[in-house]
Amino acid sequence: MATRSWTLSAEDRERLIKGAFDAKEGTYSPYSKFPVGAALLTADGQIVKGANIENASYGGTICAERTAIVKAVSEGVRKFVGLAVTTNVPATVSPCGLCRQVLREFCALEMPILLVPGDYPQKEVKEGYTEGGVRETTMDEILPDSFGPEHLEMPRKP
Repeated sequence: MATRSWTLSAEDRERLIKGAFDAKEGTYSPYSKFPVGAALLTADGQIVKGANIENASYGGTICAERTAIVKAVSEGVRKFVGLAVTTNVPATVSPCGLCRQVLREFCALEMPILLVPGDYPQKEVKEGYTEGGVRETTMDEILPDSFGPEHLEMPRKP
């Protein structure tokens, strides 16, 4: 198994986790009753929060991760160094496929992602999880063999 060089400080880890829980308070999820909060850590140390915003048409729903990244990018922020995601269930939940691809546009493959259980901190730590029951992963691990902006810069046959 490969060893990962973790780039988040303990302080930034806690700021991200707190940001995700705080963000979840802004959810509008009357249909799924499944609130999600996400927090992005920018390269300059800001925390950008997002919550899922549902719509009666379902297709108009915006996930928490996309809410956070759209908020940041629309304000000119395009460099991120960490993400935390949480819900109200006592398990870790990973971003959906669409969110993974949108995050991939702006996040480095080695960017740390914290998947935080809704009942954080958990007392018992399961194998493969870290303090508090958090699953630490990266963009590359949740979206392997991904397509990104650099592929559009590659030479093409006429």
